[in-house]
Amino acid sequence: MSTGRWLEPVDRFVAASFAGDAGGLNLRHLRRTLHWLLELDPGADEALQIAALAHDLQRAFRDGEPAVRDGFLDPVFLRHHQERGGELVAGFLLREGADAPLAERVRTLVSRHEEGGSAEQDLLRDADSVSFFENNCDYFLRVLVPREGAAAVRAKFAWMYARIGSDRARQIARPWYGTALAPLSALETERCPCASPPPHS
Repeated sequence: MSTGRWLEPVDRFVAASFAGDAGGLNLRHLRRTLHWLLELDPGADEALQIAALAHDLQRAFRDGEPAVRDGFLDPVFLRHHQERGGELVAGFLLREGADAPLAERVRTLVSRHEEGGSAEQDLLRDADSVSFFENNCDYFLRVLVPREGAAAVRAKFAWMYARIGSDRARQIARPWYGTALAPLSALETERCPCASPPPHS
């Protein structure tokens, strides 16, 4: 595996950007996305590795977010998240002296990491989903179900799994997806009034 000269500086930049993330979840997710990218494609080049490591950088820079967000899958927010993240990492690379073609390729990859598009964007999307199921489900269950509701979290889980295009990535993610659905179903039952036993007549 070749990492190139820019992966380590980008890792430091990403780590510094998420320094205020007390639980370290964002950084762990990003680094594990890089890990899964290389599991899926050991020959992934420097630009793709950087894109994996920095694809969610927008989450550390919330300026300019849409004022209203309609759930986790709001297309306006997702478009902003992807495009702003691409601009941020490309801007860092250019400021540090990276070649413009490398910065532009990283920007292009990150700018479509949610829905995919090209073969490389699809690969990045799949690695992102695998890392999500490995690392993020517990946070969604503990913190975001009470805040956003079980139905919204179930829809997010289903979308993150359904978008996976690679059979291998789907096979890797499937056990974690299944593990997350069991407590989610229990939480939905607890919050459903119709689950209460009928009163005695």
